[in-house]
Amino acid sequence: MSLPHAILTALLEKPSSGLELTRRFDKSIGYFWSATHQQIYRELGKLEAEGLIRTLPARQPARGQKKSYEVLPAGRAELARWTAAPQDPRALRDPLLLRLRAAAVVGTAGLADDLRRHLELHRRQLAEYRRIEQRDFPPDRDAPEDRLRHLVLRAGIDLETFWTRWLTDALAEFAGPPDAGPPDAD
Repeated sequence: MSLPHAILTALLEKPSSGLELTRRFDKSIGYFWSATHQQIYRELGKLEAEGLIRTLPARQPARGQKKSYEVLPAGRAELARWTAAPQDPRALRDPLLLRLRAAAVVGTAGLADDLRRHLELHRRQLAEYRRIEQRDFPPDRDAPEDRLRHLVLRAGIDLETFWTRWLTDALAEFAGPPDAGPPDAD
């Protein structure tokens, strides 16, 4: 996925200013594709220069008024092309997994505490996703676009469920067999 395509998606859902896009990224798209305020503004300029979006005309001329953007037909076509194109899965690159591999050769000091911290963070995120699911996807909301949005949210729920289960198992491994001591004291 790329930031330009995330922005085109968000603007097709609702024409917005850069600030509104940043807020929407923080509340929805940012759960699976994050971007800073500066990255969004920089990308808006590129998309406009490429003729994929345009600035909406101001309702009333005012100094310092925020610009709002909408997707042009060329932007919709680019997003449709990108959506239909095949893409290989990305390899998992997680520093925590690399740290565990490194701990096998240098020791585990401090790692169990960080695993507990990660577990708590994933539990919180899972709870947040479940709140969003309850709020935004009642049983009677099943239009095709709603089902696709719900599918994305369910991927997040499944990933957080995986991480909470895996981290719980990892912490049990740190405890070792019942009659063994910890691998390295924290």
